[in-house]
Amino acid sequence: MQILLGVYGIKKMAGLFDKQVDAYLDARPTYPADWYSMLADRTSSHSLAWDVGTGNGQAAIGVAEHYDQVIGTDVSEAQLKRANIHHRVRYLHTPLTLSDDELINLIGGEKSVDLVTVAQAVHWFDLPRFYSMINRVLRKPNGVFAVWGYNDFAITPEIDAALKRFHETTIPYWNEKISYVFDGYESLPFPFDSVGLGSEGKPLKLDIPKELAFDGVLGMLSSWSAVVTAKERGVDLLSESVVHELENVWGGSKLVRHVVYKGFMIAGRPRP
Repeated sequence: MQILLGVYGIKKMAGLFDKQVDAYLDARPTYPADWYSMLADRTSSHSLAWDVGTGNGQAAIGVAEHYDQVIGTDVSEAQLKRANIHHRVRYLHTPLTLSDDELINLIGGEKSVDLVTVAQAVHWFDLPRFYSMINRVLRKPNGVFAVWGYNDFAITPEIDAALKRFHETTIPYWNEKISYVFDGYESLPFPFDSVGLGSEGKPLKLDIPKELAFDGVLGMLSSWSAVVTAKERGVDLLSESVVHELENVWGGSKLVRHVVYKGFMIAGRPRP
């Protein structure tokens, strides 16, 4: 995560992601390859891309199929240590001591970046500060900034209802910034000109299909920062009885089901 809720917020959220890193990496959905093609088609140059809050580098690897060099940054060293290797991707740990100017210079300087991506992370950021940096690093006039995320499963009506009941037990433990994810980025401020892939107040809705056994779903649930926070407060939201109930509804731990994560994207260019 980078440029979150001030220094305290960064330390707190980075710590949560460090603790849940293994479950997070196993359960995270795979973003479809055509997402990266859509973005690459909208930049006239393909020299440099920056993936912010890169985590294990999933988005950075996808972007690297279309750009000569990709820089993936994160404040979580635990995530970066498990990042996927690609010859066009360079990962950088961006410590909290870096100033905006230092970070911009580290990436490549002002007006040097063709595409900036943020996957499932921008909602944690100090948005005015981060957006100011985006306007500085993107090439003019054709650089593109894209954010995306996901907020729900679609499996079967019975399973969906059980997961919804579980989600309701987590609500008191989420950071307030998660509201942007809950509404699919519809309330996310996004002061950039649309490139035809969603716009402020009207994100593009996208499905992310995946085949998952119950263990994968359990991994995703256990990776939620609200579940980690609750456990630190002495509340086990994924108690043995809850897991047993969810597993029964699923149909057994080994049964593989078709899961559709409900995704959303907004992409744009800096305004003149």
